[in-house]
Amino acid sequence: MTKKVYIAYTGGTIGMQRVNGRYQPIPNFLQQLMADNLAFHHPELPQFTIHQYDPLLDSPNMTPGDWSRIATDICDHYDAYDGFIVLHGTDTMAYTASALAFMLDGLGKPVICTGSQIPLCEIRNDAQDNLIAALLLAANYAIPEVCLLFHSHLFRGCRVVKVDADGFDAFESPNCPLLATLGIDVEVDWSLVKRPSLPISPINLQTIREPGEVGALRLYPGMSARILENVLQPPLRGLVLETYGAGNAPTNNPDFLRVLAEAIEHGVVIVDCTQCLRGTVDLTKYATGSALADIGVLSGYDMTPEAALTKLAYLLSVESNLDVVKVKMQQSLRGELTRP
Repeated sequence: MTKKVYIAYTGGTIGMQRVNGRYQPIPNFLQQLMADNLAFHHPELPQFTIHQYDPLLDSPNMTPGDWSRIATDICDHYDAYDGFIVLHGTDTMAYTASALAFMLDGLGKPVICTGSQIPLCEIRNDAQDNLIAALLLAANYAIPEVCLLFHSHLFRGCRVVKVDADGFDAFESPNCPLLATLGIDVEVDWSLVKRPSLPISPINLQTIREPGEVGALRLYPGMSARILENVLQPPLRGLVLETYGAGNAPTNNPDFLRVLAEAIEHGVVIVDCTQCLRGTVDLTKYATGSALADIGVLSGYDMTPEAALTKLAYLLSVESNLDVVKVKMQQSLRGELTRP
């Protein structure tokens, strides 16, 4: 039987057209380009349905509400298709891929996020290769995870960061190997792919609430306690604190630690992620890290800030018990972290 793939077309560079010298998303333009391109009619490709979102969004305009809309869309069509593609702008694709990984609990089919750095309308582009590769993978490879496909690399969705604004090799997975590499052959690391439990249970959708309750703050030398205190004001319930090195923060400012401790005492969940691209948080290694652990800051281990933020938003949306939230933040739910 011919495989069927559902494409959730949310917007992004892949389907943009140059208007008055600037790229912008144009409704139905991508579909016309694909209809006119013989490559997308190749018999080895699956049947596909494109659901165009209204309005089409450039990814900086994405919100948690849009993440939930995409997840709901996938669940609404889950039984009718063999795999799913989310066409998305690259700027916030790592956030969306991470959010979908947490919201789509019990996923048994591939969900592949992809896009491009150059639109499909341009003669030299990366859009065609990314889209064709995503179609073939979504239809023919039993990888039941939310993934991100870019430049012949298939990543675990909750492990990626965007590292290049200009190059085609725009994403990396610093602390997790690739799920697959597409060269002459498609080489899948099946030892890494998360297998669904048997028997396969129905997908369980848990959406993320609108923004405002979760935030992120990157430390910089000399940051005042007042800035931190302002960030930690209600309605904030969770904060990803991007620290130095192995999870370190200044300890020579008593007010800095006091502000953090008071926020934790009042129910704010604070997760420590490193600013470094690679490596892990270890709050036992230095005094400047253990001081954070002593007041109740949680280790984010080797989670990306994108994964930590979306995971925290997800858990605070579905769990009312903060102790449960804190425990699960330090557990691997979708392969998003590695504990020593």
